[in-house]
Amino acid sequence: MSSSISAVEQGLESDRKTVPGPILLLGAPGVGKGTQAKELVKIWGIPQISTGDLLRGNVAQGTQLGRVAKEIMGRGELVPDSLVDEMVAVRLQQPDTVNGYILDGFPRTLGQAGWLDGRLATQPDTLPVVAVSIQVNYNQLLRRITGRRNCPVCQTIYNVNVNPPKKDGFCDIEGAALTQRADDTEEVFKERMRAYGALTAPVVEHYRALGRFAEVDGDRPIGAIAAGIVAAVERLRQ
Repeated sequence: MSSSISAVEQGLESDRKTVPGPILLLGAPGVGKGTQAKELVKIWGIPQISTGDLLRGNVAQGTQLGRVAKEIMGRGELVPDSLVDEMVAVRLQQPDTVNGYILDGFPRTLGQAGWLDGRLATQPDTLPVVAVSIQVNYNQLLRRITGRRNCPVCQTIYNVNVNPPKKDGFCDIEGAALTQRADDTEEVFKERMRAYGALTAPVVEHYRALGRFAEVDGDRPIGAIAAGIVAAVERLRQ
């Protein structure tokens, strides 16, 4: 067991010398994209760029783009691709993106993918985007989502199916009654999966056609998934 872990760690250590470039991390709700993005940040020392974080940050800071977005959202409308594109463009000008970055939630549509590819193509020293999709079967994702429970005090997350508390319904640390998010239901999950598939399928096919797409098995330990993503990026960059 220890030799296996050591081999993975050694592999990740050697890959830190590689310039990863822009990486689009894909995956259905519940696959653990956020967890893996954090692992890749540690491995490569590149930033995670989340469009949700960018949007909230611009609104909170009162930037020109943030003010426009706030007005649009205040009318109950969706923020258009063009405005999200502008926020991403500003973020990509920051010096911490020089060796690459992990894209989370962008490009979400084929239009956004075309915009990003076009922008990067104008920068001769910038690598193109490679897309890696974390794969977990539907039933396993459903168990992850519907089994999630949160401690309202310390925010510890449990799963009644795979990581239950010692006492059913109560936090191991605080003893508080665990809660379930209103959207962690099968009905909401089905709708989120439908929306994800409709939006993401064209993006997947876009990068697959360009030879810049790979899939990794997401039903494994966190470290093993991260190693799989690193290996996939290495293959795509060759």
